[in-house]
Formats: sequence, structure tokens, C-alpha cells
Amino acid sequence: MSVTEKLTSETTRNAFEKKVLSAIPHLHPYVKHRIYIAETTGILPKNMFSSNGIIDESIIILYDTDFDVEAEPLAIKLELFKIVDNYMNLLFKNEAYHKETISTDAILKKELSKLTEDYTVDGDFDFILNTELNDISYHQNENETLQLYSDKETSILTAFEVEDLSTKQSPKVFDKLYNWLPFNVSNIMDLYIFGKLDFESIAKIKKLEEKRVVDIFDKVKRTFRRHIE
Repeated sequence: MSVTEKLTSETTRNAFEKKVLSAIPHLHPYVKHRIYIAETTGILPKNMFSSNGIIDESIIILYDTDFDVEAEPLAIKLELFKIVDNYMNLLFKNEAYHKETISTDAILKKELSKLTEDYTVDGDFDFILNTELNDISYHQNENETLQLYSDKETSILTAFEVEDLSTKQSPKVFDKLYNWLPFNVSNIMDLYIFGKLDFESIAKIKKLEEKRVVDIFDKVKRTFRRHIE
């Protein structure tokens, strides 16, 4: 039975809708940032998708599922994050498939030569960073530098415990970060940094062990810090 079918009384419906609405402000920063990264790396056409549209579609999906209408606000928020995450990953893959792409193999060979960490490439030429997540092929727009707003830069620097990045150095560092990170690994970073979720919640959304999520974050943080030293 779907959520819509379960909301038979006005009281139950109003209570559930309030909990859904309370989750939306947490979703917007994360969705907006993921759209921006997808646009900048060439996965999505610019200005075609909005956070409002993606979140609205995700809420519709929630109402069509057999979800507990008595669930606590936190459980509803995590379920919406999971739906949003799945929705965007499918969207990105579909858009990348129909656009002119270059194989991640070509990107990886170029980027791996610049890194000193031990990274591996699996049989499908996916970039593996101590994780079983599958990367997707995407088009890297090398002529366009990724420009983050200052508040986004601050959020990332705070998460990575960096305090002394110069204004001149900043654009190059963030451009490199999002261009060499596999899209599904930067996904984990953004759930933590912009979704404001803890590692336990991210592990539930991504269906990974919490320790694996922590290891991924720590390795990216170490690599990021080393590249600016």
C-alpha cells in the first residue's frame, strides 16, 4: 500500500506532510551542488534541471512507495535523500549516455599519473578509491574551470580541515578535486559536506559499511590536503 493510500485521515496526512516539508531545506543545498557539478563536468546540459524539480519528483516517488507514514522525521529525511540520490544518479547516467562522452579510461590515465595515492582501475575501467561504487563515463569540459561560491568553498575547506588556502590557489584546487574524483565518490563527499549527513546515514543511503564511508572520506581528505601543500 502506497503512502498516498495510507493517508486516509486529515490528521495523519497533515502530520506526514509536515515531516516531509521539514526535510526539504536539507535537500536543496545538496541537490543544487550536485546539479552544478554535473553541469560543469558536462554530464548535464546547463539550466535544464533544477533542485525544485528533482526534489518534487522525489517526493512523488516517496508517496508512491510503501513507506511508514508514522516514521520519525529523521527516517523520512534519510528516505528522501536516498530517493533523491538514486534519482540523480539515474538521471546523470541517462544524460551521459545520450551526450558525446569520453571514456573514464582516458581521464583516469591522465589523472592517475598526477596522483601519488594507490588507486586501482577495475575491469570496466572504473576508478576505485577503496570502494565498490561504480563510476560512470562522463565528458570533462577541460576549457571551463569549476568556480565554487565562497560559502561552498568554505564548507569544503572546513570539512577537510584546511584553513590557509589562498584566493588565487582556490579555483585550481576545487577544479582538480571535482575533475579527478569519480562522480560517485564526490557524491559521498557532498552528502557529508552539503547534505550535512553523518557517516552512518551516508552508509545507509549508499548501502555501504560505515567504516568504508569513513575510509573513503579520509583518503580523499588526505589527498586533497597533500595537493595544496
